[in-house]
Amino acid sequence: MLERLATLVYNQTGDDSIEITRESVLLADLGMNSFDLVNLVCEVEDEFGVEIPDRVIGTFKTVGDVIDYIEAQ
Repeated sequence: MLERLATLVYNQTGDDSIEITRESVLLADLGMNSFDLVNLVCEVEDEFGVEIPDRVIGTFKTVGDVIDYIEAQ
């Protein structure tokens, strides 16, 4: 799942040179802004067949947070 999510992050940021781990902080480590995060969530919903409510998006701090949410669905 990490690899699939990393591919989505690379597509969103356009930077495939960054190392993505579960501990990677979405906004700080990956150079994303809030707009990028919302777009990433849309891609995650399509890729993994989940719905992520707007109120949950703000709780995503790390890549691991996103993975844990997907796995819980």
